[in-house]
Amino acid sequence: MGPPRGIRYDRPLNMESGTTVLGLIQRVSAARVEVDGSKVADIGPGLLAFIGVERDDTEYEAERLLARIAGYRVFPDHDGRMNLSLLDVGGELLLVPQFTLAADTRKGTRASFGPAADPALGEKLFRHMVKTAEREGLAASSGVFGAHMKVALENDGPVTFLLTARTGVPRLRKRGGR
Repeated sequence: MGPPRGIRYDRPLNMESGTTVLGLIQRVSAARVEVDGSKVADIGPGLLAFIGVERDDTEYEAERLLARIAGYRVFPDHDGRMNLSLLDVGGELLLVPQFTLAADTRKGTRASFGPAADPALGEKLFRHMVKTAEREGLAASSGVFGAHMKVALENDGPVTFLLTARTGVPRLRKRGGR
């Protein structure tokens, strides 16, 4: 179901005068990351979160996304409904940087990486998320920024969500209007 009749969002994911940090989360029974054949991180039950950073993102958006990931209700309660968060169940978190999440795929058959942050900003914000997770007491592990990683997971469900941490306000436009 879309926006109210007669109004449409200008763009579905990006916001006018705002930024978006992206997190693709998957509920897992276990997950691990290897680089050059060596294990660099592994977790038991919890969340695997692939993180994409866009060029105008800041520490504020990174912290907002981390809070959403930790508080997002994806774990079953005693009735089997997804009413519990990572914080509620004491699960583990594996953060994996994924540059390709920030791609623009709206046209053609090849992704454009124009929206993605440059590597220095992407690494800075990813490391900030990891340090913030640790500081907040989350059982967090991480992949290696810029490395070719092998990510293995045992998806639980499957349960997968794309989360964003947007700033700004959606730009609403009337249909047919500019």
